[in-house]
Amino acid sequence: MSALITLTLNPALDLATSAERVTPTHKLRCGPVCRHPGGGGVNVARVLHRLGAPVQAWMLTGGTAGAQVQHLLQAEGVATRALPIAGDTRENFSVVETATGQEFRFVLPGPTVQATEWQALLDALAAQDPAPRWWVASGSLPPGVPDDFYARMAALAQAQGSRLVVDSSGPALAAALQAGVYLVKPSLRELRDLTGLPLQEAPAWRAAAQSLVQRGAATLVAVSLGEQGAVLATQGGVWEAPALPLSAATGTTGAGDCFLAALTWALDQGEAPPEALRWAMAAGAAALLHPGTALAQAAELQALRPQVRVKAVGDGLGA
Repeated sequence: MSALITLTLNPALDLATSAERVTPTHKLRCGPVCRHPGGGGVNVARVLHRLGAPVQAWMLTGGTAGAQVQHLLQAEGVATRALPIAGDTRENFSVVETATGQEFRFVLPGPTVQATEWQALLDALAAQDPAPRWWVASGSLPPGVPDDFYARMAALAQAQGSRLVVDSSGPALAAALQAGVYLVKPSLRELRDLTGLPLQEAPAWRAAAQSLVQRGAATLVAVSLGEQGAVLATQGGVWEAPALPLSAATGTTGAGDCFLAALTWALDQGEAPPEALRWAMAAGAAALLHPGTALAQAAELQALRPQVRVKAVGDGLGA
């Protein structure tokens, strides 16, 4: 049994290309296409594998695109467990406009998953013996899956003694936090949605992250702030790190997944939270060096990590 298992209910075959200009009506002549296995948990598993972690990617897959996602993962050497569904796995499409450097991302909703299909996945999770050290549930829920799916996972993780990491949004994220998780990684927008607060300044978003820890919603809260960096809140303190300036950035797709993978990996290695944040920031920056969802490479993390500045910005909640 793998020590880390990622879960992707809504994987995707990610297609990435480029065009000089993205304009309406006219045919857009595109460059070569890159195909990658995608979806939050799939991307996390790919980066964990590159870091040498014993990881297995679980996912719901169906149709030709689903088979290609499995094939691409296997080609990268990532261990997989694909639970079949009747619907067809979705395809996502991203285009980099070479004239401006802007990236346009088209994300499809995914197939409708039947109750018997998502229940079979929950049953398989419950049957794991021994249980993994970490479950990483990342990505949106496809149509048909109830909003409390990750909350049900939280109950299973607590019963098994596993640490649950959740990276999602909307009602699914809110329900998971009601149940309680080990690590959650909301974006600033998602944190605003959770709290109903504007969170315009750094002290406000730090306090919001701390409040999730204080009320037991999560043991660690990592807030991704895009160009402003990230904040990590725990019972022992709050740290922040500014984003690394990269002149060669080609897009943002997959940066959050790389961040989460490296953060989880570092914590599993026994790193203290500020050092884990350093690894995460390096991974998020490394992802920007590649088009589409090519994602970060381990050597790039090693090279960028010394450049990341992490500073304490708050005392522990018990202090």
